[in-house]
Amino acid sequence: MKIDAIKKLRASLAADRPVHGMFVTLESPSITEMAVGLGLDWIVIDAEHGHLDWGDIVGHLRAAARSHTVALVRIATLDTGLIKRALDIGADGVMVPWIETRAQLQHAVAAAQYPPEGVRGIGAERATGWGECLLQHAQEANEHVLVVPIIETVTAGKNIAELCKVPGVDLFFFGPADYSSTAGHRGQWEGPGVAQTLLDLKDALRTHDKHCGVIATSHENLAERQAQGFRILGIGSDCSLLLRGMHSGLAAAGKDRRMQSP
Repeated sequence: MKIDAIKKLRASLAADRPVHGMFVTLESPSITEMAVGLGLDWIVIDAEHGHLDWGDIVGHLRAAARSHTVALVRIATLDTGLIKRALDIGADGVMVPWIETRAQLQHAVAAAQYPPEGVRGIGAERATGWGECLLQHAQEANEHVLVVPIIETVTAGKNIAELCKVPGVDLFFFGPADYSSTAGHRGQWEGPGVAQTLLDLKDALRTHDKHCGVIATSHENLAERQAQGFRILGIGSDCSLLLRGMHSGLAAAGKDRRMQSP
């Protein structure tokens, strides 16, 4: 756990300064090395969607080690074992999908904290320096670990005030496409009315002194999201950024086209 990087991220947000990051979905740790080298504030290693296995994840965490880039793992589902494993191999925190209720969020926080506050077991893995830093890590981890729920359903939106009451959670992230799907607009990034709903939820979170984030769909959208008051800003995923560059190059060559589903 990179406590200095976590403190730096939280200090920027407390000062109302935006923090920028990206989602990592491809195997090569070189992607994370580039993100760290360019000074991104955070990365999310996506183990919910796609094909990354635990070997891939730990490779990315190694690439971010001893840097000032916060490295989160987006787990596949709310599961005590997945949270424990992600933290044990060195993640600075977890991003948890499909959080809808106060009880679910309390479960996630408990899984990320050592007893007596939580239920995280102590292991001699990367997080504890394979046991050599066990005492230091166990004393510091509960205070600094990041648990970031994804607000991606209509039910979660209705329960936002209750979610804000859970101690140990100060960062939230939005999933517009899934939110749109649960609102009856499957396949749309922000279906009718969803864009305004998410802005209202963002305002509610900020009223409770919480910080919220979203991934941008373009360079222009990134500036728009910052102007809207989002401070945790995703510049894209590795795939989306690569595709943007490829489309730009193909357009310059007069050969751009839409990709077809495999």
